[in-house]
Amino acid sequence: MAETLLTGWRQVDTKGNSSLDALFRPYALIAVLLAGESLALLLALASGTPGGRLTLFGLASLGVQWVALGTLCTLFLLRRPLARLPSPAVAWICLIILLGMTLLVGSAAWGMLDASAKPLEGKASFVLRMLAIALVVGVLMLLTYQNYWRARQLAVRAKQLELEALQARIRPHFLFNTLNTAIALVHARPDEAERVLLDLTDLFRNALSGSPQVLLADELALTRRYLEIEALRFGERVQIHWRLPDALPDVSVPSLSIQPLAENAIRHGIEPRPGGGRIDISVNVLDRMIEVVIANDMLANGRRSDGHAIGLKSARERVMAMTGGHGQVESRIEDGRYLAIMSLPRG
Repeated sequence: MAETLLTGWRQVDTKGNSSLDALFRPYALIAVLLAGESLALLLALASGTPGGRLTLFGLASLGVQWVALGTLCTLFLLRRPLARLPSPAVAWICLIILLGMTLLVGSAAWGMLDASAKPLEGKASFVLRMLAIALVVGVLMLLTYQNYWRARQLAVRAKQLELEALQARIRPHFLFNTLNTAIALVHARPDEAERVLLDLTDLFRNALSGSPQVLLADELALTRRYLEIEALRFGERVQIHWRLPDALPDVSVPSLSIQPLAENAIRHGIEPRPGGGRIDISVNVLDRMIEVVIANDMLANGRRSDGHAIGLKSARERVMAMTGGHGQVESRIEDGRYLAIMSLPRG
């Protein structure tokens, strides 16, 4: 049993994340309290004295909750040093703390009982019986928590693989479209070929770097280079306006998350319009959030051209994953313009 438990905990060990964090969430604390009450009820029902079951339930409930809360408080105080230990060691320490708290509460309970209420078995047998129950319950709880933690890590890994797949799709999509733009410019304007190829080199270097996150300033610089290439291709058909604060916030964004939004503005907003249009890129620093807004003109009928939303979906999923659900990427139509808004938490 011990080998199975340790093997399972080795399999779910994570990098830099404490497996105890989930214990201190509200639903986990409620689950521990309810499990303690269930154990106290079982102990009361197993008693051979029907008339005293209610009293026994109250005493058992008091003792079990003292053990449970005492163990949780001790683990909470030790959570930082425990976070640096491997998960198998944490599992053993949790079990030892549970048994130690049971020994302490059992000894204190024996001392507070009246002589007439004390079991005939004696203090040693009374405490040993409590330790045996705590050992069985502790092992079962660790096995249950192990299964929960494994399922959680599998879900996180599946999400990570999904995000990597989205990012793998956006990279060749971005490079293919940008290369086509550069080729068209080289044939149409040979004198500007050198500038285009230099910008394209920077774009390729950033796109193939493989870094999952970059600074906001770097992502905006990459987006600016991309739009400069598109501006050369479209000429007077596109007007690009930037509105940025004097000092950009020092926050991270997923790599290739803003550039695809600008590419969507070109492909599905400006390119289908016979007369072209205008793109506005702004960064708004709010109290708790930072907004990156990309707005573009739409077709006269108020509809966007058909196209894949790979960039928008990838940006949304990766921003939510990076910020733990606090960030968002949304789109809407406002005053005849299409807006893509990326919201990032500050700090």
